[in-house]
Amino acid sequence: MTARERLGRLGIWSSLWTLAAQSGDAERRQAAADAAAEVDDLGYGAIWLGSSPPVESAGPVLDATPRLTVATGITSIWQHDAATVDAQRARLEERHPGRFLLGLGVSHGEAIPAYAHPYAAMQRYLDELTAPAGDVVLAALGPRMLGLSRDRAAGAHPYLVTVEQVAEARQILGPAPVLAPELSVVLDTDPGRARETARGMLRRYLRMRNYTTSFVRGGYTEDDFQDGGSDRLIDALFALGDADAIAARVQAFHDAGADHVAIQAIVAAGDDQRDVWRRLHGAS
Repeated sequence: MTARERLGRLGIWSSLWTLAAQSGDAERRQAAADAAAEVDDLGYGAIWLGSSPPVESAGPVLDATPRLTVATGITSIWQHDAATVDAQRARLEERHPGRFLLGLGVSHGEAIPAYAHPYAAMQRYLDELTAPAGDVVLAALGPRMLGLSRDRAAGAHPYLVTVEQVAEARQILGPAPVLAPELSVVLDTDPGRARETARGMLRRYLRMRNYTTSFVRGGYTEDDFQDGGSDRLIDALFALGDADAIAARVQAFHDAGADHVAIQAIVAAGDDQRDVWRRLHGAS
């Protein structure tokens, strides 16, 4: 099966499973496994593991689910060397044939002391990697990394992008590679409150040059980056509102060229992202 076929049209992007695996807490890990099983039961095509997971973090999620694809969104090339990634991926493939997709990325310069020449570093990493290109997608925002996703991988997994950027990515990739963007959603019909919830997530990314560069490329300015993001930026990057409004944005991503949309539920403190997954499982 191709990456497009394996992912389906709609998936879940969350740090829940990575953080549970790192916690060492057996109860938390069991709750995460139960959440994965529910995502599978709801009919989503894929789970994307957030928070720069090691490949081995996919193991418990694959064990807990009989059907869906599990992808890393993304594994940082600075934190996990190619030989280790190859070995871990091979073990997962042996246990769960055809169900793991390796998402790789260069992460953020602000978080990685060794960060330098990210495009060349990704090229070198792919040279060292023995995983089949059809089992790899790259986190890609700019034209050069999208081109590398087209030429050296199965496709691209862009994060925090607009409908217009999805269309531009498809134009660069061409028709064959898979395009699987993340889409952050806030299921809240109060526009002001929904935007504030979104700003709580976006603030940290507005301190990262790769994202602000991407936003500038999309027509936004420094004024849009103040105080957690302007309404204009928030409304472009996030799907806000009721289930129908979010389903419409998912469809807009598909219409712009996305094959698969990985929804990330952004919730207020004390709310449960799983409630959002339950209400949106038919959004594709």
